[in-house]
Amino acid sequence: MSYEFLQILWFILIAVLWIGFFFLEGFDFGVGMLLPFLGKKDEERRAIINTIGSVWDGNEVWLLTAGGATFAAFPEWYATMFSGFYLALFLLLVGLILRGISFEYRSKDAAPAWRNRFDWMIAIGSFLSALLLGAAFANLARGVPINADKMFTGNLFTLLNPYGLLGGVTTVAIFLLHGANFLGLKLEGEMRNRVNAAAKKIWAVTTVLYILLGVFTYVAGFWSRGVVNPGIVPIAAVVVLLLAGYFLNRKMEGWSFIMVALNIVLTQVTFFSMTFPNVMLSTTNPDWSLTIYNASSSQYTLTVMSIVALIFVPIVLAYQGWTYYMFRKRISTDKKTLVY
Repeated sequence: MSYEFLQILWFILIAVLWIGFFFLEGFDFGVGMLLPFLGKKDEERRAIINTIGSVWDGNEVWLLTAGGATFAAFPEWYATMFSGFYLALFLLLVGLILRGISFEYRSKDAAPAWRNRFDWMIAIGSFLSALLLGAAFANLARGVPINADKMFTGNLFTLLNPYGLLGGVTTVAIFLLHGANFLGLKLEGEMRNRVNAAAKKIWAVTTVLYILLGVFTYVAGFWSRGVVNPGIVPIAAVVVLLLAGYFLNRKMEGWSFIMVALNIVLTQVTFFSMTFPNVMLSTTNPDWSLTIYNASSSQYTLTVMSIVALIFVPIVLAYQGWTYYMFRKRISTDKKTLVY
């Protein structure tokens, strides 16, 4: 395999890892953010947590794998992004740690105040993670200040620009909708009806924010800088989001979930298409941007990584698919059936 082919291949593989993370962890974050608002009683909140209890930690593996693959395949990209976005990534880790601790410790004490505290920590950790991820990807699409030495020259407030914040808020809204759809598939009875009613309201806000972000992206000319024009992909992303609302109004939860999932996938495809072959765009000087060619590892490293990925990725996918299959049943709020 040629060196250029391997560089393109690993750009695509890293894109697939991020798509998988946003699709799977997206509804995890959404469920977490909705927890204290949709669950009125402890049994209801426990049922909401149990919908993702068997999969949330496995979903986070996609983030770790994406980070590890970036480090190995494109070390210059990893170094610039993780050093430049250091504080934002630190806050992201804080959010993920808050969630993880809360899932594990919530049921260690039956006191309502104890459990309520951890429920809010789950919600806050999920919100913080979703907001920062959305803002980070929006800034990568917009471009960030990078000098000739491939060093990020901004700070946290550089990332908190209007476009970055809009991207973060929109991501939060999409994940909320994704989480509500997932709960609609997993819960039953009165909780199911409550979730579906909330999903309709969330969909309306999400659609407005998403279209606003798309218009902002187009007007600002961010699409025009990529070698590959996303073309019909972003239009398809809007269409499937509109279809999600159509299916929600007809109580077709499965189709609504699929449409929002497609929206997340198509949004990520748009992002990686509009930046390719760049991995980090420099707003200081376009010639100082990091690309798949000047930020990649050696041909030998990429070759070895490709062989390892070919062996182990199918195994991981098969195991995760088996996990979802085994825990596919709906969950009741009946205390006798709940696992604490």
